[in-house]
Amino acid sequence: LPAGAVSLRRCSTQTTLEGINKPIIDRIIRVDHAGEYGANRIYAGQMAVLGRSGVGPIIQKMWNQEKDHLKKFNELMVAYRVRPTVLLPFWNVAGFVLGAGSALLGKKSAMACTVAVEESISDHYNRQIRTLMVEDPEKYKELLQIIKQFRDEEREHHDIGLEHDAEAAPAYLVLKTAIQLGCKAAIFLSERI
Repeated sequence: LPAGAVSLRRCSTQTTLEGINKPIIDRIIRVDHAGEYGANRIYAGQMAVLGRSGVGPIIQKMWNQEKDHLKKFNELMVAYRVRPTVLLPFWNVAGFVLGAGSALLGKKSAMACTVAVEESISDHYNRQIRTLMVEDPEKYKELLQIIKQFRDEEREHHDIGLEHDAEAAPAYLVLKTAIQLGCKAAIFLSERI
């Protein structure tokens, strides 16, 4: 693993539920699991349309990282005894449709979708990091490390989208704004339901 990287194996510490702020941890893990699930479905949709194109390997590489993120949040849900959002079936369809739909508009639109989603997710992760730092950075050290690593990888995906002409997509700002409003709604709902 690269320096500072988080192992994607089961939590190294014996996860103890004693002394944690269970409502906050439940919300964080539930929404992050839902977000990574949705991101997986977005990349699956993009690959269904653009997988054999020149941008296919780039999308596949980002998707592989998202698969690792989802795997880790699946483990954290078990370790912290968190139930998933009941909206997963909806995110399954909505994510795929968003990914495939943006890809059908072309490579630049698919990359605009990536920029919008990954910017929303990395901003969301930053808010969670601040929350956990206020709660107790030592108590949540391992979770903070995971979220920071994933946030950094989401920023990399964002930057890859920009490098591949996301801003040249037709109606870029409209597309980006619409997707980010959808992300905010998805975050709000997945934290609670």
